[in-house]
Parts: sequence; C-alpha cells; structure tokens
Amino acid sequence: MIIAIILTIFAYLLGSIPFGYWITKRVTGKNIQNHGSGNIGSTNVRRIAGKKASILTQVLDMLKGLVPVLIAFNVHRYGFVIPPDSILFVALAAILGHNFSLFLELKGGKGVNTSLGASVLICPIPVFIAVSVYFIVRYVFKFVSLGSLFIALSLPISFYFLYGYNHILIYLIVVGILIIVQHQSNIKRLLKGEELGA
Repeated sequence: MIIAIILTIFAYLLGSIPFGYWITKRVTGKNIQNHGSGNIGSTNVRRIAGKKASILTQVLDMLKGLVPVLIAFNVHRYGFVIPPDSILFVALAAILGHNFSLFLELKGGKGVNTSLGASVLICPIPVFIAVSVYFIVRYVFKFVSLGSLFIALSLPISFYFLYGYNHILIYLIVVGILIIVQHQSNIKRLLKGEELGA
C-alpha cells in the first residue's frame, strides 16, 4: 500500500509539470496563459509557439500520464505488490496534476493528452476508438475542443459496450467528467459560435 501511495504522489507531481507553459516561455518569452485561449495544452501552444513546440508539448503531456502507469504496471518485477485498482488512482493523479498544477497555483490544462497517455495501457482499444472519433470530429467540424469533448464521451461508452461495467468504467467516467469540466469555457464559446479554430 505504501508503494501505491508513493506512486500516486509521484504521478501527481509528474503530471503537474507544465510543459506547455515552459516550452512556450522558452520559445517565445510569452506567458501562454495570457495568449490565445489561455490554456497550456498543445493546441494553444501551436497558436502561440508553433507546430514543433506543440508536438513536443503533446508528446510530453502524454508521457506524464503514461510513465507513472507504466511503472505501476511493472512494480511487481522488483518485488513490490500493489492493489490492482491502485493503478487507476495513479492514472487519475497524473491527470489531476496536469489539470491542477502545483507549479501554476493549481491551474493547468484540460487533461486530454495526459488522460490518453494514462489510459492507453489500461484500456488500449477504447483509447484507439476515442482517438479515431476525435480525428473524425475534428476533420468535420474543425474544432479541437469539440473533438476533445467526444473523447470524453467515447472512452466510457466504448469501454462499456466492449467490456461492460467494472472499476475501469468508473475510472473512465471520472476521466470524461474531468475533461468536460475543464472545457466549460470552450463549451460556452461553441454554443455562442465564438470558439477558436484548430
């Protein structure tokens, strides 16, 4: 149990690293929170700092979720035992760290990339389905935020139809709720027809 707690704390701290903020600051000298949508995620990084900075941010944000979950899946190799469900708490901790960063006064990103990174080892097929839906929605409607909202819906729905009800479904519902909550401003702009394009 101690190892599970340590991993959860580690996941939150790793998730808290605001790569988008730091990369944009390094490339442009600007505080990304004062430009574009104000978000520190890869979409706004592309608007402010360019495509390369955006791709780097996206990869690093995904790794923030993936790395602690990967470690949690493999601690048994080193003689440690953690409750199976604790992996879900590790994943959530990484996402919460990204959304509520210690380095940005508990402000952060929307958690989509970190959620995908954290979830891909837990439920790879639903993640693949959700990402596919994202690209379709983004291609048709030209809004990253709308695609992200469909990820929030697709993850738990696809999991339920594939595997039914279990603890992972609850985890994915929580992930979906977090994504939707973090997109409240986007939802308002979408409804008003004022949302920024991709």
